[in-house]
Formats: sequence, C-alpha cells, structure tokens
Amino acid sequence: MAPLHFGPARVPSRASPQEAISLLHERGYTACEIDFEGKFWMDYAWAETFGQLARDADIVLSVHAPIAGFMGHAERGKKLNMAVGMLDHSAGIAKAAGAELVVFHPGFLLGRERAEAIDSVVEQLGELRERLEKKDRAVSFGVEVMGRVRELGTAADVFEISSRSGWVRPVLDFAHLHAVTDGAFVAPAEFAEILDGADAVLEPGAPFHIHFSDIAYANRNETKHLPYGEGTLRVGPLGEALRNFDRPATVITESPDEESNQVIREELYAAVGTRRASRASSSAAASPRSRARRKSA
Repeated sequence: MAPLHFGPARVPSRASPQEAISLLHERGYTACEIDFEGKFWMDYAWAETFGQLARDADIVLSVHAPIAGFMGHAERGKKLNMAVGMLDHSAGIAKAAGAELVVFHPGFLLGRERAEAIDSVVEQLGELRERLEKKDRAVSFGVEVMGRVRELGTAADVFEISSRSGWVRPVLDFAHLHAVTDGAFVAPAEFAEILDGADAVLEPGAPFHIHFSDIAYANRNETKHLPYGEGTLRVGPLGEALRNFDRPATVITESPDEESNQVIREELYAAVGTRRASRASSSAAASPRSRARRKSA
C-alpha cells in the first residue's frame, strides 16, 4: 500500500521541540497531532523549529484546533467570531510547522434541519477561507466525524461538507463511528466502506487522516476513550482495509495510555504488511497486559 504514518494525538513534551521530537522518534512514531483542543500553548517560533525537526525525522504533523473552533453557528456574533479567530490562529501555527492539515469539529444542529446546518458550515468555511487566503495561511482543513448519533457530524455529513468545500478533507474517527453504530466496526468491510467514501472526495495524493482508539459508548453515543483491549474496537481490520487503497494514510492514536498506543501501532503495521513499527522499543508491546490484549483481539 501507499505510505502509512502513525503517531499520537498529543505532542509528548512541551519542554522543547527537540525533546518532543526525541520522544516521538524513540517511541517509533512517524506522525503527531499538535493538541490545541483545550488551549493554544505553542508559539510560532516553537512551531517552526518543531516542524523543521519533524521533517528531518520523517514525522508528519497535523493540528487539532480548539473544540470551540467549530463552524456552522446558527447565529452570527461573538461565538462565531471567536471560533473564526481560533481557526485562523490554528492555521497560522499549522503553516509555521508545515502541518498537513488543521482538524476541527463540524458543530451542532442547534435545532435546525441537517441540510440547513450543513449549509451554514459550508458558508462559514467559505468566509474563513477568504480570510486565510488574505493572510497567506490557507492550509488544508479536516472536518472530523463525530461520536453522537443524533448530532451533526455523521460520515455522510462530513463527506458532503468536504465535497462542497473543496479544500476541507474528511477526518475519519473510527472510535466515533464504532460508537454511533453500536459497535458495528468489527470486519474490514465496514472500514472499507468509510474509506471508500473518503477516497471519493479527497484530492489525488492527499492522505486519509484517521483517528483511532478503543472506545466506551452508551445509547450509540461515545462516552470515553479506553485503553486498547477494554472495548471491542480493533485496529487489525482497519489495516486490512487500508491495504486495498493506493492512497497514503496518517493514523493518529487517541488512546489514554502509551502502552495502548504501542500495541495499536504494532497491530496496525502487521495488518498492512509492513514492519516499520519495529523501529520502536518493543517493551510495551511485550508486556503481559499487551499480550492478553492481542489474544482478545
């Protein structure tokens, strides 16, 4: 298959770019998502150095914008202006770091019909794009599939937003998809169907951008990320599905612990048929807890 990059949803150290890259390399990662969900913590100089070191180490970067930085507000005013500012700043950091894309959430229905809410997202994204172009920071954005069954952000919603926007890519969160389908993602066919939908709207050469972790859910809504093996989502079927696509992929692990990240990494690379994963220390993957998880998969 095409190149596969894998890494965590958080920069592993905020002490310095050098320490962060050293830890990523030590743990065998080839991707990292800069974590701004809670707040901005990285300045432009930090981002530039981090980005250069990442390129030298063959680590691809992405940025996750603050949770409040969503598009599709029902009313114009302070909250929309704040969201635009957050996404604008996220794009600036992404450009400084050379990141592949900025991940953001699609917002909420807010009592509207789904079509009306999607129209609002697309309209506000268009306005944001104009602003970013004027500032020379019109990087690619990615809209994430969400984990609540009755809200905006289904796979179909995300594909429509991506298709209509042209510069916004789908971000496939398989933990969220597993939750909203009541645990249906158990075989390669389910993963392949979603990858097919994304493949149809992505520009040639653009990588799949994927979030993955084990997940707890109730009433088809996500509740929390789980250590790998405690839930029912497994990465092997995703790896098998990816083998059939001639498109690069970046897989970001959102597990709550490093041991889970390492087990997922090993199983993913084994499933796609490459041993790139062997670069990292195998100590975590060889622990009794990890071996038990493999058996349960």
